[in-house]
Amino acid sequence: MSASSTTAAIAAGQPQGALGTSRSDADRGRTAGRLLRYAAGFWFCVAALGQLIFAAYVAGFYGRAAAQGRPELWNKVLPHGYVAGEPGLNLVLGMHLLFAVVITIGGLLQLIPPLRRRLPAFHRWTGRAYLVAAVIMSVSGLVVIWMRGTVGDFASHVIISFNALLILTCATVAWRRARAHRFDLHRQWALRLFLAVSGVWFFRVGLMFWIVVNQGPVGFDPDSFIGPALTVLGLVAYFLPQGVVELYLRAQQSRSPSAKVVMAGGLTALSLMMAVGIAAATAIMWLPRL
Repeated sequence: MSASSTTAAIAAGQPQGALGTSRSDADRGRTAGRLLRYAAGFWFCVAALGQLIFAAYVAGFYGRAAAQGRPELWNKVLPHGYVAGEPGLNLVLGMHLLFAVVITIGGLLQLIPPLRRRLPAFHRWTGRAYLVAAVIMSVSGLVVIWMRGTVGDFASHVIISFNALLILTCATVAWRRARAHRFDLHRQWALRLFLAVSGVWFFRVGLMFWIVVNQGPVGFDPDSFIGPALTVLGLVAYFLPQGVVELYLRAQQSRSPSAKVVMAGGLTALSLMMAVGIAAATAIMWLPRL
């Protein structure tokens, strides 16, 4: 410790040992904060790569089939996806798929801080488009599930419907917080909305991680797409991210270095698991259909 800092500490009535401890605590806090930021950045990079691949798959497979005038090809992946003689529901499904691409790219753009700071007008207008797309995608998804039907059992339909309601709730609150100029709370709800919108993507990635770890479809029937493993996976994919983001926000605001370090470790572990699922989904589900 330098003479000047020692003199300042004595003048302030603070013991030299206490000053050293205070500095040490501050250093640990800064290091823990950096670790948490790095872990969050790593998670975002992994998720962004996976979501862009998924968006390319949706546009390349479903979009190309529609552009070629062959929407019946959707049924190779989506049972009852296209039904002749039902133009209304076919249009609803097409809108749902289109907005899945829009909202995937738009959501990633909303979460990039430099764009928020340097292009605020762009952030506002893409944010508005993102909210509209989220609402349309959720409502169209509910229509398709309950009016046309899809794979899975009643429990899976209920779970994904709750996810749609969660999307609508997060979109509404995020919009209200922005209108009230509570941008700190707006960003939190926008993050919750991004995770809720990504629920279907989390489900696919989680499913492929489960299959890779178990070296096969364990806990469900791959033909009927029904089983307890899928029910649990649905709950995990749609609602666990909301719990994780709450812990992340609390750790971010916490003064405890330990809380930040633990959260950073958890995010890193989740990112690595997600990377495995993305790699498997890309190799098995997405790239072969492009």
